Amino acid sequence: MITGDSMSHTLPPRTILIVDDSQLYLNVLNKILEDEYHIKLAKDGQEAISQAKSAPIPDMILLDIELPDMDGYQVLSHLQQDEQTQQIPVIFITSKSEESDEERGLRRGAVDYISKPISKTIVRARVKTHLTLLSYQQQLEERVKQRTAELEQMQNSLREAMQNLLTVEVTAGVYWIQIPEAELYILCGCPGEVVKHLKKQGFIKRVSREGVEYESGPNVILLSDLLVQNGNISNLAEFPVLQMLYRQGMILPGHPNNRGVKPLLVGSREQVEAQLSYIHCGNYGLTTLEEMMACGASREEAERYMKIKLHFAFNAIHPPDKFIDSLILEGEAREIRNGVTVERIAANEFRFQYRGKETTVNLTLPAGVVYEQPYTLGRHHVERHYLSVLHSGEGDGWDANRPSMSAILIFQGRIFLVDAGPNVMSSLTALGIDISEVEGIFHTHCHDDHFAGLPALIRTDRKLTYFASPLVRASVAKKFAALVSLTEREFERFFEVRDLNFNQWNDCDGLEVMPLYSPHPVENNLFLFKAIDSDGQEKSYAHWADLSAFSVLDAMLQNYPELGRDYIEQIKQHYLTAADIKKIDIGGGLIHGMAQDFKGDNSNRLLLAHIDRELTLNELEIGSASYFGVLDTLIAGEQDYLRVRAAYYVGTLFSKVSKNQLRILLDCPIVELNAGTLIVRLDRVCDHIYIVLSGTVAYIDAANRVHNTLAYGSFIGIQTLLNDSCLDRGTYIAVSHCRLLSISSRLFNYFLEKNQLLDSMQQIITKVSFLRRTWLFGEEITFLTLESMLEYIQYHQCDRGEIIHANPTDRLYLIETGSVEWLNSFGEVEFTLQAGEFFGEAHYVDIVHYRMAEGVKLVSLPLEKMQQIPIVYWKMLETMSKRNKALFS
Repeated sequence: MITGDSMSHTLPPRTILIVDDSQLYLNVLNKILEDEYHIKLAKDGQEAISQAKSAPIPDMILLDIELPDMDGYQVLSHLQQDEQTQQIPVIFITSKSEESDEERGLRRGAVDYISKPISKTIVRARVKTHLTLLSYQQQLEERVKQRTAELEQMQNSLREAMQNLLTVEVTAGVYWIQIPEAELYILCGCPGEVVKHLKKQGFIKRVSREGVEYESGPNVILLSDLLVQNGNISNLAEFPVLQMLYRQGMILPGHPNNRGVKPLLVGSREQVEAQLSYIHCGNYGLTTLEEMMACGASREEAERYMKIKLHFAFNAIHPPDKFIDSLILEGEAREIRNGVTVERIAANEFRFQYRGKETTVNLTLPAGVVYEQPYTLGRHHVERHYLSVLHSGEGDGWDANRPSMSAILIFQGRIFLVDAGPNVMSSLTALGIDISEVEGIFHTHCHDDHFAGLPALIRTDRKLTYFASPLVRASVAKKFAALVSLTEREFERFFEVRDLNFNQWNDCDGLEVMPLYSPHPVENNLFLFKAIDSDGQEKSYAHWADLSAFSVLDAMLQNYPELGRDYIEQIKQHYLTAADIKKIDIGGGLIHGMAQDFKGDNSNRLLLAHIDRELTLNELEIGSASYFGVLDTLIAGEQDYLRVRAAYYVGTLFSKVSKNQLRILLDCPIVELNAGTLIVRLDRVCDHIYIVLSGTVAYIDAANRVHNTLAYGSFIGIQTLLNDSCLDRGTYIAVSHCRLLSISSRLFNYFLEKNQLLDSMQQIITKVSFLRRTWLFGEEITFLTLESMLEYIQYHQCDRGEIIHANPTDRLYLIETGSVEWLNSFGEVEFTLQAGEFFGEAHYVDIVHYRMAEGVKLVSLPLEKMQQIPIVYWKMLETMSKRNKALFS
C-alpha cells in the first residue's frame, strides 16, 4: 500500500512554473516555494506556454487569470490542446473572489483555486497536496502500464499455447488451420471422405457442453481453385457441411453449438457457386413436380413423392444460403471472421493472416499424386462366377475405417457396381479389378457416400452402362452437372443410360433387376437382383441402401394422411421382400433404416450395414456383418470366364483370323501375379508378350514422368515385334492381383507371320507406341481403341514460328517432338508445351494461339471423336480448366 509518508520520501525534485504579470507576486510565490521546488517564472501567456513546453517540463503551474496578452483561461486551453502539456495540473491564483469565477476555472480543467492576497501556509499545503496526488497518479499509471505489459505478455503466451494459425497437412492436398482465439477451424481442400481423415487424425472428436455430446470439427471450408486434379474431384463439400450442420449441431434448435454461425465456403466464385448448387441437389434432389413428371411419373405420383420429400425437409425446401455462408475470393484479402483474413497469392495458393502473423497453403496436387483413402484395404484375389456378390463397403459416410455401403455384382463373369462411393477406384484396385473391366453401375441415389465415386468411373475408354430408375437418374445427372459445371445432357456423354421401371422386373442383359421406390430426402431406389441356376431355381440378392425406418414412415403418414395407409404398408412389405442374401441399411435416425424392423424378414441371410460402429448384441440376433472383400457365391457356374473374355477380345482384335488360328494364342497359359510383382523391368529383353485380362497394371517411365495404368486387353512387351532385342522404355508392375495371358514372343511372331499380319502389326505398334506414352492416351485405353484411332490420325511437320489458331479448329494436336508456345491475346507466352503434351482442346477460345519452336512434329486427331472417349474428354476438361485459370487470372 502506498502512503503519504512513503511518497514524501520518494518524490523526485519537482518543477513549478509561476505565471503572473505582477513582479511582486512572482517574487512572493518564488520565495514561498523555492526551498522545496525548482521554480520557473513567466510574466504573460505566451511566455507561460513557451516555458511549459521547454525542459524541464513543469510538474505544476500556478497561473494568474489576468495577464496582459491573454487571460489564464486561454493559456489553460492552449496547454490542454498539446499532448506535451495537457496533463500538467494547473492552480489558478487570482484576486477574483466570486464563486462563479472559481467554478469557471475548475470547469475549464484547473485542479484548484487560490485567492489573493495569498497565504504562505495555504500555498504550500495546496501545492504539496496536488503534487502528492500527481505522484499517486503517475505511479498508478506506471503500474497500469506494467500490468498491461504483463497482461499482453500473458495474452501472447496464451495465443502461442492456443496455437493460432497452426497449420497441419492432413493428407495430400488437404490442410487444417486453426485460430482458436478467433473461433475459426478451417478445412483447406475437401476431396471425398475428408471427414474420415479428420476423424482419424483427431481434428473431429467427441466433445461435451452443457450435458450434450456432439462432434467438434471445421467451421470454414477453403475450396480448391481446381475442381479436378490428376483425374480426381478436389471439391466434395457435402459431407463436411453436413457434419457441421448436424453432427456439430450448428443448425439444431436448442443445441449448445448452435450460436447463429453458419458453415462458410471460401473460394473462387465458380467453385463456391458450383458447390452450393451441388449441395442443394444432394440435399433435395428433384425439387419440382415438373421435373418428376418429366421422368414419367404421373401428377398423382409426383405429388406423393413431393409430400414425402417435404416431410424429410421439415415442410420447406430452402436455398443453400439459408444454411451456408459464402466468401468469394477475387483479388484483395478478405476477412473470414473475427479479424482473420485470407488472400489468393497464386493459383490455388492462399495466405491467411491474423494479428500480424501469417501462414500459407497450396492445394495443388503434385503430378502423379492422388488423394489418399483414409483406410487400408489390403489386396484381394477374387474369382469370377456366374452370380456372386462381392462386398466392397459396409460402413457409411462417417465410418473412418471402412468404405461406405456398396457391393459388386458379378454376373456371367461380368462386373457391375452397386453404387460408387468416394475412393471407389481404391476399392476396385484392392479387389483386383480394373475400371476397364467394369460393365456398368446400378445406382441407388445421389448422396455423396453413394455418388462421389461416379466421376472416377469416367476414367475408361468406353461408356459404362448406368442403370437406375428415371427419377434417380435425373437427380444424379442434375447433381453431377452442378458439381462439374456442365449441362445435364453431358451426363450421357460419359455414361450409357439404361432407365429401369419401378416395381417390375427389368432384363439387364440376362440379369433380372427390380428397382423399388424407397422414401428418402432425394430420389432413391432399392435393387432386387435375380438369376436362374442350373436347377431352374431363382437366386437373388437384395441391396437396400438408405431405407426409412418404419417409425419414420408412420410419422410421415401422420404428417401427410393423404399418402394413405395402404401406400405406407406397401413400402414396408417391399422392404420385407425375401432374398437369398439381403444387405440392409440400419443407420437409424431420420433417414435410415432400423434393424428391429427386419426381425420377421424371411431372407436366408441378412447383412446389416451403413453404420460407423460395431453391431450390437440385439442386432446380431437379427442379422450379421460382412467384410470388405468377402465373396458370396449364389450360382457358381462351370465356365472359365477369363478364357471367355480373352477369346472375345482376341477374336475382336484379329477379326479376320480363323478360330483355329486364334486357338494358338488362346491355349497359352494364364499367369496369376500378386500385387507388387515386376512384370517387365526397364531395359530388359522380354521373351514373352502379355495381354492383361484382369487387375491393374501400371506402366512407369520415370525419365519422361509417365505413370499410366493399363486397360483390360493391353499388351505388355509387344515392342519386341519391332526388333528381337528391342527394349521397352519403361517398367510394368502389378498394382493389384492380376491375371495375364502369357504368349511367348516366338509363338506370337509365328502367329502373325502365319496369318500375314506381321507387317501391319508392326506399323500399328509403331504408331500406337507414341500415344501410349502420353498422359492423354496412355491410361485405361485399350489397344483396340488406340488402333481404331489410327484411321483418323494425321502427321504435321511444322516450321519454326508457325502459328496455329485455337479457334476455329476441329482437331486435337499432340506434340511428338519439339515444343510449342501457348500465347495469349497479347502475344505473350503463358507457358511452353513439351513433347507428349497436347493443345486444341479449348477450340472455342479465340484469344489463344500456338507458336511452333524448332523441329516440331505434331500428331492430330479429330476433336469430336476424341470427346467421345470418356477418359480423354475428362482429361481435356481438366487441362482446359487449368489453362483457362492461368489465362484469365
